[in-house]
Amino acid sequence: MDVELHPDLEPLKFLLGTWEGAGVGGYPTIESFNFGQEISFTHVGKPFLIYASRTWKIEEDGTLGRPLGMETGYWRPRPDHQVEVTLAHPTGIVEIYVGDVAFNRVELHTDVVARTESAKEVTGGHRLYGLIGEDLGWAYDMAAMGHELQSHLSAQLKKVS
Repeated sequence: MDVELHPDLEPLKFLLGTWEGAGVGGYPTIESFNFGQEISFTHVGKPFLIYASRTWKIEEDGTLGRPLGMETGYWRPRPDHQVEVTLAHPTGIVEIYVGDVAFNRVELHTDVVARTESAKEVTGGHRLYGLIGEDLGWAYDMAAMGHELQSHLSAQLKKVS
């Protein structure tokens, strides 16, 4: 059933759909790697987007390997081109981001990071999502494991639905 887009979501509608592609990752505590990714942004007619992301390691021969990270959450537009994002990770980390929406670009920074006792120490993040032509590009800087905020992941994705 086709549900009408809530008017508050208008600034974020460029994100709607399923996006797939590849990216690169690295951090001082891990070896650099390539990954495949699928991101989906959906809605149910309420003033929020439903977000889900899954990633897989890309092996040296180009095939998809083992699953890597997953995250799910909600993107809530606020007045004056602001947005709030809640993300949950199965590794025991929950993040709240706040940021700005301008044209076809969203810039977010962490407001709160909470973790379970067994989760790795993540203390902050900065994310950027935006259209590059018809593709969705995104980058994630992370502060974790005693390291300052620095590049961790980036990808370029094509809309598949």
